[in-house]
Amino acid sequence: MREIISLQVGRSGNAIGCKFWESISAEHDLEHTGTYTGQNNIQLEHIDVYFNELKSCKYVPRAVAVDLEPWTRDYVLQSSIGRMFRPDNVVVGQGGGGNNWARGHYTDGAELANPIIDIVRREAEKSESLEGFQMTHCPGGATGGGLASLLLSRLREEYPSSMVSTFTVTPAPHSDTIVEPYNFILSSNHLIENCDACFLIDNEALYGLAYRKFKLNTSSYPYPDFNSVISQVMAGITAFLRFPSQNSLNSDLRRLSGNMVPFPRLHFLETGSAPLIAGVVKHGVVTLPELSTSIFHPNSSMSAYKTMEPEEQYLSLSILLRGNVPFEEAQTQIHQARLASPHHRLTDSIPEETQVSQCPIAPNRPNRLNMSAALLGNTTAIRGTFKHFNDGFNAMYRRKAFLHWYTGEGMDEMEFAEAESNVSDLIVEYQEMLDDTTYEAEEE
Repeated sequence: MREIISLQVGRSGNAIGCKFWESISAEHDLEHTGTYTGQNNIQLEHIDVYFNELKSCKYVPRAVAVDLEPWTRDYVLQSSIGRMFRPDNVVVGQGGGGNNWARGHYTDGAELANPIIDIVRREAEKSESLEGFQMTHCPGGATGGGLASLLLSRLREEYPSSMVSTFTVTPAPHSDTIVEPYNFILSSNHLIENCDACFLIDNEALYGLAYRKFKLNTSSYPYPDFNSVISQVMAGITAFLRFPSQNSLNSDLRRLSGNMVPFPRLHFLETGSAPLIAGVVKHGVVTLPELSTSIFHPNSSMSAYKTMEPEEQYLSLSILLRGNVPFEEAQTQIHQARLASPHHRLTDSIPEETQVSQCPIAPNRPNRLNMSAALLGNTTAIRGTFKHFNDGFNAMYRRKAFLHWYTGEGMDEMEFAEAESNVSDLIVEYQEMLDDTTYEAEEE
């Protein structure tokens, strides 16, 4: 089977990671002890993609939890599904990174890198056919940024033929950490070079959802339910790796990357999910027309820095359906909804039809939805996310502000210039894809 090793790195990465494991354990009918209690063989057919099987139908997440702060060990092991995790797969430091990317990459984080890779190697050796790795992190700090970048480099070096994917949560726009643009751009440099598919989840989009959709007071951030929202997105995207489906175009990481990434460097994907639920609702019945329309609505997108101009185009677009959905009717409904959306225009260089896949297992959330949808899109508008942080990076870097905290940890100042240059090149590459397709349309 195509096993995946999951790494959850940093405070945010572990908080989201635990919610993810809680969500998919429920979908596979696993108790919090790891014991299987279901009666549907489909739930077990591909369960070893994410879980190791022990004796007596017990399953353990193939996960490694990492943080520079020691509190994470108790957080993971005392969570609602803490009894499922292997305690020796939790690696923590004795202090913290102080939001200093260099400390996570070169000093405190570097001391943990070898023990972490040893655990990864042990998990890989137990796998029959390792496909790759999945990392959950937020690149705004020392651990989710610096240490996560170091681990990506080590994984690429040790397993060059394996797929590497990340669920990357961009820093919050109103954070108190002033150096987050530094940390994000430095991390993005490694995501560009050492990742095959990066699923972006934008904190700014979560702020928008709080205000527009869930009617929450944004002054009370963070919201615990938002980790559940992110886990909904992750569960929807990974369902096609965990469950068999006749119509799935993305049944493993390599096929998913092949369908969504037309050029190696342009592997940053917009994510979305519908319907999005914060908390528990009484009714979970969704109709296909409602689902087809809502998945293309801005409130379903996890990307907030899209420029949302009509000329923006998708290099690839995939809708992942879950539940007992009539497939041919769903294809028609989604195609019509996509054509009606002003923000989901496909480039002329790829087939016009949106990729549609279906998984028969409905999402197992508190409201027991009968169907749901996830969106994956490779859009030229994603450059807006990088431009936002690149602008913040340049505003500080031109004054050499706060550099001494990084160089004091042994980091070369040239790394800042190299990272900024690489991210700027990425922005230009997305812009060139848009300019090329716009020029061809004008020629016609």
